Amino acid sequence: MLLVHLSPQFRRQFKKLPLALQHEAFERIEDFKNTMNHEWLHVHKLKGPLAGRRGFSVNYRYRIVFSYTDKSKGEVILLAVGDHEVYR
Repeated sequence: MLLVHLSPQFRRQFKKLPLALQHEAFERIEDFKNTMNHEWLHVHKLKGPLAGRRGFSVNYRYRIVFSYTDKSKGEVILLAVGDHEVYR
């Protein structure tokens, strides 16, 4: 089970999402904590300016960007949430 931390930027972006999307994102974060779900969530490495970070799907349009803070302890920090623009 992963330990998930939220960055201040993630919190600000999350609060701006419509309520229904917030609920969906929260459900995906709960799914993400169990590494068995990572294939289903399409967890993938990012390239370019976001190299070293990873992302996963909330739904067809929205993504969450994260980074491992301590991979050996299973700790991650969620950095951003939004449509594909979060990759820029």
